[in-house]
Amino acid sequence: MAISLPNGALVAIASGYTAATAQFSSVSNAAPPAVLVTNTFATGDFVEVTSAWSRLTNKIVRLASATGTGFSLEGIDTSLTTIYPAAGGLGTARKVSGWTQLSQILASSSSGGEQQFLEYQLLEGDAQKRIPTVKSAAGLTFSVADDPLLAGYILASAANDDRLPRAVRITLPSGAVILYNAYISLNKTPSLTVNEIMACEVTLSLLAEPVRY
Repeated sequence: MAISLPNGALVAIASGYTAATAQFSSVSNAAPPAVLVTNTFATGDFVEVTSAWSRLTNKIVRLASATGTGFSLEGIDTSLTTIYPAAGGLGTARKVSGWTQLSQILASSSSGGEQQFLEYQLLEGDAQKRIPTVKSAAGLTFSVADDPLLAGYILASAANDDRLPRAVRITLPSGAVILYNAYISLNKTPSLTVNEIMACEVTLSLLAEPVRY
């Protein structure tokens, strides 16, 4: 049993990326999957993966076992071929080349991600049944103390304007890491409540399920 507090967690947004790799030669069905590709990235680098496998594409992943001919995607399991068809996961990766902290966070909340269901009842049955279908779109919202001169605010504003997805890394006090890939929106109108800190909202619209290390 483990109980943790988020106090001291750091949130950072990707401030740049390298050029993408060449097309993968292969991606194995394994845990973790091995990627064969001409590679200049190092073990421990964080990359954004683009893949024909819908469950893998758009994820931010940490690299392991990096060599000049490929790497492994740490913490990823592609062994189930009904979800990850053999030889079907080709794509590319690009490395996050820098991070900028989103500082002065006052509060956070999550939304969406709820499991949806198809409910049905057979003519001869006396009770409904249900089958899980999709999960609703998910997001995170950070309430940030208003300061348009902070580097994190400036980067969030740029992401709001260009509508390009950014990697987001949350580093917990334990050293554990949660990685997201998201569109970032910034409400530039600060709250104006007497005796409360002026704050703006930064919203992440997630493109894939988070990856945790």
